[in-house]
Amino acid sequence: MQGAMESCAGKTVMAGVMGGGLGAMFGLFMASVSTASVSSPFPSTNITDLPLRQQLKHGLRDMYRSSVSSGKNFAKVGAIFSGTECAIEGLRAKNDLWNGVAGGCITGGVLARNAGPQAVAVGCAGFAVFSAAIDAYMVSLFLSLSVREPYSRWSIEPRHTMPSYSRC
Repeated sequence: MQGAMESCAGKTVMAGVMGGGLGAMFGLFMASVSTASVSSPFPSTNITDLPLRQQLKHGLRDMYRSSVSSGKNFAKVGAIFSGTECAIEGLRAKNDLWNGVAGGCITGGVLARNAGPQAVAVGCAGFAVFSAAIDAYMVSLFLSLSVREPYSRWSIEPRHTMPSYSRC
């Protein structure tokens, strides 16, 4: 099981499934706070003029559609990025920041391929910069946590003296 999760195929599938789940939850949340997206089944009727049962039916349908759409998009992004980053890491035989940058560039380019070459370049640059920023932040966070003094601002410092109780 561990070997399957460490392979590129396992990482790609896991990123797609986890991205799909996260995207579905994100889409559900965004649809639940957006009242403008609920459309009336009848063009001349306002959604608030319908009975409560029909309002709920159409609202839940819109939430479902938004959840499925966001889930598919997040799954696609997660799977493409994870697969390309893992493949690049295997080809380079290195685990560093540049794998994520190259994986982000390829992911951004693939996702923007239908919009033309300028969109591919912008998508490549955007995903590469975002990936580099996230990787750099995670590395700095890891380093700051690993070289921390035993008693830092995140932990409770021990009391060096016991409180004294005087009898009155």
